Amino acid sequence: MKSVANNLSDYASVTEYLYALKIGGMKFGIDRMRRLTAELGHPELAYPVIHLAGTNGKGSVAAMLESIFRSAGRRTGLYTSPHLVKIGERVQVDRQILTEAEIVTYTRELQPVAARAAAFAADEHATFFEFMTAMAFLQFKRKQVDVALVEVGLGGRLDATNVVQPEVSVITSIGLDHCAELGDTVEKIAYEKAGIIKPDRPVVIGRLPAGAERVIREVAATNGARVHSVREEFGEALEKYPMTNLEGDYQRWNAATAILAARLLPAKLRPDEAAMVRGLTGVNWPGRWQRLSVGGRAVILDASHNPEGAEVLERNLQRLVAETGHQPIIVAGVLGEFRARALLEVVLKYARELHLVTPRQNRATPYETMRALVPPASHHLIREGTLEQVFPDATTCTLGAPGETVVVTGSIYLLGEVLERLEPGRGAGEGKLQDF
Repeated sequence: MKSVANNLSDYASVTEYLYALKIGGMKFGIDRMRRLTAELGHPELAYPVIHLAGTNGKGSVAAMLESIFRSAGRRTGLYTSPHLVKIGERVQVDRQILTEAEIVTYTRELQPVAARAAAFAADEHATFFEFMTAMAFLQFKRKQVDVALVEVGLGGRLDATNVVQPEVSVITSIGLDHCAELGDTVEKIAYEKAGIIKPDRPVVIGRLPAGAERVIREVAATNGARVHSVREEFGEALEKYPMTNLEGDYQRWNAATAILAARLLPAKLRPDEAAMVRGLTGVNWPGRWQRLSVGGRAVILDASHNPEGAEVLERNLQRLVAETGHQPIIVAGVLGEFRARALLEVVLKYARELHLVTPRQNRATPYETMRALVPPASHHLIREGTLEQVFPDATTCTLGAPGETVVVTGSIYLLGEVLERLEPGRGAGEGKLQDF
């Protein structure tokens, strides 16, 4: 790493340096991040923060809140992960992504700080995610944002973002994912995510399993943090939930979560109800039942990377079949056999054909593994494919015929590869810097 770090002369050398950090893996714990932010002058304390955790929905809720505050005339910071195409997507101010020049500047600034820490102990060197988190904090301070929406990377309690002191904490959902790191029950996972709750600061919870909600309420009570529940505020009937341009019942649940969080901010920051409506009906959040037209086909991109997400996907596919009167062609690729099982169980019910592709990630599930999970009675549906074959250029889809529907689902990384092909204006994909 030293030879790369000493030559951060351009964007290519900077991304190589960041990649060297990424392949070093994740390191749980926030002590390194506390020391890093202290040396940087605590930029994370320079603006109000809404901190978001959850198995699913935290990115959508963050995007909704960003749209609401921007509609109210506020300057917004948005920190999410992973990126779809470019790493700069992780750090946005007023939805303008971090530029390559800014990433070079910040990496040069942060590298000696990380090197000094590592001189005391090798494990003290900041990780890739910690580097990106520090970039976000610095960018938000220097751009003088009015409010920052900060999404947890993984879990909550030990996540690098948990150095913030939020005005409001948000826990959108709890499901079984990242079990090796967070625990094998919803209660254990809830405890990790509840780690973002801060003393005397309100917490908003989405629609949670009973066991998970119990754990979160216990942690909140210990911290003197008042809990604001979407279920208690809006009930069970969908028609009582706010509208949003993002499709799916669950997005209306997310919209309610965003509204509750926005209403809890201090009066000088709190958006009015009109701004909330404008914001919720103008959200830009790619890869969440995103509809495109490619070569005369309706192409839908939808991230569904865990069992909870697969349940949501099933409801959307049911609605799609009812709307169109026919089964879609489905393209799917995931990371991990556990996720593959949940996804296949759903898509095999609705696919006219199922094209299995392998994302360009080390943890991607190979075609052979995916196919082995398919019951013999459904083998006739299965095709092996690549995205290069499905989308040879930005205006062509080779599957089906004009007027048909193609759904691409599974890993968010797979959707990033699709968007790289269909929206070349985004630039060359930086897939090796995805994951974490």
